[in-house]
Amino acid sequence: MSGFFSKIFGGKKQNEGSEVETLIQTTLDGLFEIGGFDISFEMESNVDNTDSHHITVELSGDDTDLIKDREGAVIDSIQLFVQRVVQHHLPEDRTKITIDCGGYREESNQALVDLAEKLKGIALEKGKSVYFRALPPKDRKVIHQYLANDERVRSRSIGDGLFKKIKIYPVKNKNEESSYSDNE
Repeated sequence: MSGFFSKIFGGKKQNEGSEVETLIQTTLDGLFEIGGFDISFEMESNVDNTDSHHITVELSGDDTDLIKDREGAVIDSIQLFVQRVVQHHLPEDRTKITIDCGGYREESNQALVDLAEKLKGIALEKGKSVYFRALPPKDRKVIHQYLANDERVRSRSIGDGLFKKIKIYPVKNKNEESSYSDNE
């Protein structure tokens, strides 16, 4: 009986990594069963140099097209749901959870980088600012990180709320900007 009560009320954390994995597995099994999805998944657990625990879940099955639909909104929703379940049951746990389906996240990031490269070329060619459509924070981060590698352009988010546009603009005078940065 103690196993049952510890599951409900949260017992001692003997092996935190496996407890998180078990919770994720139980949550996803229940979610896909209730939703009627023909989806299976594989989990991979990693610990990086800073002892940060990271779990990657790869979804596969006949219903992957449904999961990847609407620009990955369902994948993001499942990931958020699983993160909230883990936070609720294990509030002290800081495991980073990533859920992907058939390499969708990598494809999506590459599409954003390709579009950013195209817009960067337009900004440099015309010497004017160009704007990227309104995006959520995770997508803006991909673009800003990519553009940060090129010293000829800068980018910044513009707007209010969660979804903001990205302004990509050429650096006017490289010498002025570097001296300005040194003074800060």
